[in-house]
Amino acid sequence: MAARLLALILTLLATAAAAQEAPIRIGVLAYRGVERGEEDWQPTLTMLAARFPERRVIATPYDIPGLTEAVRTRALDFVITNPGHYIELESAFGTSRIATLESEAASPHSAAVASAVVVAAGRTELVRLDDLKGRRVAAVAPEAFGGFRLVQRELIERGIDIDRDHIAIDFLGFPLEGVVRAVAEGRADAGIVRACLLERMIAEGAVAADSFRVLDQRVPAELGCRASTRVYPNWPFAKLAGTPAGLAKEVGIALLSMAPARGHGWTVPVDYQPVHDLFRALKIGPYDYLNHPSLEAVARDNWAILAAAAAAALWWLLHTARVEQLVRRRTRELEEAHAESRRRREEQEHGARLALLGEMASSLAHEMGQPLAAISNYAKGCEQRLGRDPEGVAEGLRRIVGQAARAAEIIHRIRAFIRKRAPEPEPTDLNQVVQSALTLFQAVIRRQGVACDVTLAENLPPVLADRLLIEQVVLNLLKNAADVVAGRPEARLVVASTATDETCEAIVSDNGPGLSPEVRAHLFEPFFTTKADGVGLGLSLSRSIAEALGGRLWAEDAPGGGASFRLSLPRADRGRHALPGL
Repeated sequence: MAARLLALILTLLATAAAAQEAPIRIGVLAYRGVERGEEDWQPTLTMLAARFPERRVIATPYDIPGLTEAVRTRALDFVITNPGHYIELESAFGTSRIATLESEAASPHSAAVASAVVVAAGRTELVRLDDLKGRRVAAVAPEAFGGFRLVQRELIERGIDIDRDHIAIDFLGFPLEGVVRAVAEGRADAGIVRACLLERMIAEGAVAADSFRVLDQRVPAELGCRASTRVYPNWPFAKLAGTPAGLAKEVGIALLSMAPARGHGWTVPVDYQPVHDLFRALKIGPYDYLNHPSLEAVARDNWAILAAAAAAALWWLLHTARVEQLVRRRTRELEEAHAESRRRREEQEHGARLALLGEMASSLAHEMGQPLAAISNYAKGCEQRLGRDPEGVAEGLRRIVGQAARAAEIIHRIRAFIRKRAPEPEPTDLNQVVQSALTLFQAVIRRQGVACDVTLAENLPPVLADRLLIEQVVLNLLKNAADVVAGRPEARLVVASTATDETCEAIVSDNGPGLSPEVRAHLFEPFFTTKADGVGLGLSLSRSIAEALGGRLWAEDAPGGGASFRLSLPRADRGRHALPGL
């Protein structure tokens, strides 16, 4: 019994001795370089050494990869790191914060964390973060919290993509002062550093106060120095998962009771949700899964949405089937309506041709009377010369044949003009169409005492059109122009043609009173007319024909007074033009 008691006492003494000798191992992120890491946190380390005289306090500065590896291998008891790195350590290794850095206002370690994007003072073209597009930017590392990620989030929320907007990022590594030097030496257009670093370097005399500016500059009250981003919680003091709870409690109490020294102290752990929001926005660290969501995770997280989507899809299928049926029915109705509309338009065009022919009937009768009278005269002359003058009879017969052919041509034109037929767009000589219309209309012009000057362009390229439809348009323009100037002294029409790079034009001008603004506003509307006996369909149908053939019909003031109507049609040698339904 005594032997067992003695062994127990010796074990307790050995354990106490071992505990007394075990150091407190603290890893610190050396954002200003390894040589400055321990110096930046010296007030905290000195306080801990005084509170735990029986232990040695060992502080080791690391960069981010080195500190992560030390936590993974459990070579430390505590870590002091930036908020972003802490979130990653918490997710990967179970570290937990026991205190948060609390600094005196306006000190170099001010109350929270933000980033500043610094540029040389002379770069006046750089004012906002948006101006970084197409620029070269220096930063510490992709995983640096204040040295890159805070600015990365701001750029994303402004719709700026580093790759798409050609922002070249040079990662220079720690210390942060290297980023400032790169900007000063012109190796980078801008540099991303932790907010307040620039003020500290100015205070230390490392840079001149007026040598740098900060993009999108703001001075948050809780920060006390210039920044380009929103403010995040300050650095945590965290314990590793394997650190004894008693030791962590004692260290936490020591930190919270520490009097502020050299600009900073410690407070109870604050809410790090803003840091989680940052990581979620960037889809990194514990939120990297957002880049590769599994089907199971998507279904679990969005089951309500998926159920609603399934119901919506079922409704949509039923709705689509019904709509498709309605569409087919409506399509048939529209096709029937279109066919009926086309038939009515063809009837209107045919009626317009008959009406135009009716107005020209007396003149056409006169036109037919000339060759018939000539045939009669030649026949009587031949009768008188029979047996006496064979050569005279032969000449008379030849003239009879010529006049009969002339009469047949007039009848052929009239029959072609009035018959109903489907439009046939093809390469057409516009000058020939104009001449044909003039031949039919010549008697009307002479009867009304109207002079007509004809100036047709030579070598006019063919147009893509239906010959008889265009002839109807030209006849209608001639009839309107003749009616306007009939009875006026020195009544005159001018008929011309011309060509452009893409079109050919037929132009009918008169020296009448011209077009008033009121008339011009309604000129091509159906049933609008200025004639007492007119129906107002001629110009409306003429414009419809021109547009259906891919052309235009418009009116303008004629040089010297009067009105000028211009019919423009696409040239056939410029490719086949789309022809809307005629």
